[in-house]
Amino acid sequence: MNPNPNQEKQPKRIAIMGSTGSIGTQALDVIRDNPTHFEAEVLVANSNADLLIKQAIEFKPNAVVIGDESKYQYVKEALFTHDVKVFAGAKSIEQIVEMETIDTVLASIVGYAGLASTINAIKHKKAIALANKETLVVAGDIVTKLAYENAVNLYPVDSEHSAIFQCLVGEFDNEIEKIYLTASGGPFRGKDRVFLANVTKAQALKHPNWVMGAKITIDSASLMNKGLEVIEAKWLFNLKAEQIDVIVHPQSIVHSIVQFTDGSMKAQMGLPDMKLPIQYAFTYPERIKTNFPRFDFFNYPQLTFEKPDTETFTNLALAFKAMEKGGNMPCVLNAANEIVVQAFLEDKIGFLQMSDIIAKALDKMPFIKTPSMEDYIQCDKETRLLTTELIKK
Repeated sequence: MNPNPNQEKQPKRIAIMGSTGSIGTQALDVIRDNPTHFEAEVLVANSNADLLIKQAIEFKPNAVVIGDESKYQYVKEALFTHDVKVFAGAKSIEQIVEMETIDTVLASIVGYAGLASTINAIKHKKAIALANKETLVVAGDIVTKLAYENAVNLYPVDSEHSAIFQCLVGEFDNEIEKIYLTASGGPFRGKDRVFLANVTKAQALKHPNWVMGAKITIDSASLMNKGLEVIEAKWLFNLKAEQIDVIVHPQSIVHSIVQFTDGSMKAQMGLPDMKLPIQYAFTYPERIKTNFPRFDFFNYPQLTFEKPDTETFTNLALAFKAMEKGGNMPCVLNAANEIVVQAFLEDKIGFLQMSDIIAKALDKMPFIKTPSMEDYIQCDKETRLLTTELIKK
């Protein structure tokens, strides 16, 4: 029996892991603009209780989770009359994705902290809109295998990986020769190590093209963000290191490029706006109309491309090194980076020291060729302790 063609399609129910962060708030903008297509089923935040409460009152989710257990009572009382279930703590963040009413999980908790809930969502066969690149950097082999076994699609939300994904639609049977991930170059493009030795936190937090959270903005300034994206691309698109290249494109209009074995290249272009890749991850394979500003060629008479300076910005070279060695090395890279970025944001170390300390952590941590999930958890913990010690020296 054919379904009734006139029957209205139910809105897709989204769980937003990290609803108070940069990606989460922009995802809620997308939901707000498209109420017939999407609804917020679950909202999860780490500690920003006030914004979580405000979001819950507006979007009326089935449930919210606040990671900081000390704020549970505050959130519960604020939402008492709004018929929203309230949970708290790391275990609740991991378990909330099991709810049967969730269609898609937006994995946008920053860093290693997003790994457990994403893995649990895959085990419970939820479609994943993946904005947490660290999930694949830390345990890409386990996560992609799990997704395959559970027939779960990973829809990339990072603008570069979304661009590659969009270029591959209709091309899934055709072999990729190479992909080019584009990078803006960040606020310090063209600067030398003498300049970088004295940059301040305030300077590093001023990205020329994108509005993002503090951690990812610092990663962009140091080119570590691009390094993490390189490793993420390897797992998302089943590529070898030599099939991935990075090009600096200061205008951030070409979001990435795929080159096929016949030499033909496809690029995905548009104004820098994270709402578009978020929305595409929610709607794939459909595209729905938006009122986003449109790109005008005459406002950009020149699009330029250049080679990244990996001698000045050594993080990108370290990421390629970790990817090529494999095993637990990308996990070490990520854990060390999370610790040094926090230390830089707290004015404990300088900009260039971040790369120096990550390099030492990669050298000092024991190599595990085929890590288990327990190995990754232990490696993350030990790397954080080691990196903290290295910062003190």
